[in-house]
Amino acid sequence: MVKFLSAEEAAALVKDNDALVTEGFVRNCFPEQLAIALEERFLKTGSPKGLTLIWAAGQGGGNGTCLDHLGHEGLVKRTIGGHYNLSPAIGKLVAGNKIEAYNLPQGTISQLYRDAAAGKVGTVTHVGLKTFVDPRLDGAKLNEKTKEDIVEVVTLGGREQLLYKTPPMNCCFLRGTYADEKGNISLEREGVTLNGMSIAQAVKRNGGIVIVQVGRVVKAGSLSAKDVKIPGIYVDVVVEVPEEAHMCEVPSHMVESHAGLRSIPTASLPPLPLDERKIIGRRAAFALEPDTVVNLGIGMPEAVSMVANEEGIGDYMTLTVEAGPVGGVPQGGGLFGCSVNPDSILDQAYQFDFYDGGGLDFAFLGLAECDEKGNINVSKMGPRITGCGGFINITQNAKRVFFCGTFTAKGLKIKADDGKLVIVQEGQVKKFLKKVGHITFSGEYAAQIGQPVLYITERAVFQLHKDGLHLTEVAPGIDIEKDILQHMEFKPVIKEPKLMDARIFRNAVMGLAKK
Repeated sequence: MVKFLSAEEAAALVKDNDALVTEGFVRNCFPEQLAIALEERFLKTGSPKGLTLIWAAGQGGGNGTCLDHLGHEGLVKRTIGGHYNLSPAIGKLVAGNKIEAYNLPQGTISQLYRDAAAGKVGTVTHVGLKTFVDPRLDGAKLNEKTKEDIVEVVTLGGREQLLYKTPPMNCCFLRGTYADEKGNISLEREGVTLNGMSIAQAVKRNGGIVIVQVGRVVKAGSLSAKDVKIPGIYVDVVVEVPEEAHMCEVPSHMVESHAGLRSIPTASLPPLPLDERKIIGRRAAFALEPDTVVNLGIGMPEAVSMVANEEGIGDYMTLTVEAGPVGGVPQGGGLFGCSVNPDSILDQAYQFDFYDGGGLDFAFLGLAECDEKGNINVSKMGPRITGCGGFINITQNAKRVFFCGTFTAKGLKIKADDGKLVIVQEGQVKKFLKKVGHITFSGEYAAQIGQPVLYITERAVFQLHKDGLHLTEVAPGIDIEKDILQHMEFKPVIKEPKLMDARIFRNAVMGLAKK
């Protein structure tokens, strides 16, 4: 029978050396009160200690929330996560070599939950080949303290694959909207449904304990069977918390539009200012085509959907987010993972099944570091641990990939001047390097499978060929030698680059709906 406990009572059930799985996506669908209660218990008593933390998507806001509550030395001994940047306290433990740490592709962890529930030895996939998770490179290990191999190269049916071994999972913190008196959990007011059911199944298979935070407990039989995402037979403990503590900082009308309960006019979304973010988003939007399925990553690529909406071509394509939404307008910042007016919200693993199978026509992802072979690093910048998130799943499998980012970093200031680009102040950090420090995207793998890849910045566009990067476009007003080559550690192939469209650099609608 399910127990109804306080957050403090539920946190007391976590034992030393447990493998704890937490669910959430940025600030969405994360059981904040359970994490707070566990942190308070540890700080008061020193227990539990030696936990293995497992999560798929980044969880937090970089401000001490969500997973950061658990970022204490002694509380954690090992992490297996998809993304670290939103949890700087945990990232600090990893960078300081205080804990063992692995970074696996977010989609693969989501699929691993399902395989663990079914009692499988692990998840077998091509995702991750020739990237840092490949054991012939770093084997997904993030520091020197991490020794055990949890990824293995195997050959099946004559094809080289990676085996991601199933980790132990014997406790989990999940979140729902409502629970009934039998412990059935619904998620109808959540913008994402993620992996809750698979995690609960995996933990129950291991004889573990499933703990779910909800906003309200309701009478048995009052929930629609179709709204129940985690049946009560998988649930051990329900924790009811006040609504103000349960919901994140989202206006109620946005919660409903994210969850597909109510549509709002997308014309109400404000346009972006004409800065480097919008310039890059505009150039990327030129690639959009009708009747295509598109993924947008966090950060700079978020501008693509905003530009498409402003240009009146939001219906050209179906925008998707790896968290599960299909259709609508993907959100950015702390709301990343949700979409306004989605057509459908899938569990995360099923979204990644579609991605891994080549279902995406276009993918727009961030560009932190790039080298002469077209490799991209977004996962580890020296001592700073960011993590790959869904980057590897998406970039290795989309039919066409667009990396979007500024040409330099730290201090870059630009302005658009009537169809031309002016560099007001150059960034201090070069992003186009001889060799990246971490391979999150393999240019070699992309060239091997014949995948078209474009690298879009505010001043130049590059294309991947078998012999490396070719400079194909330059912004009006930019000098190739002074503004591009002097700020790269390698020289790209230069044949006859053309000018980027001048409309990108004017403060008016570009008319893409008529192109």
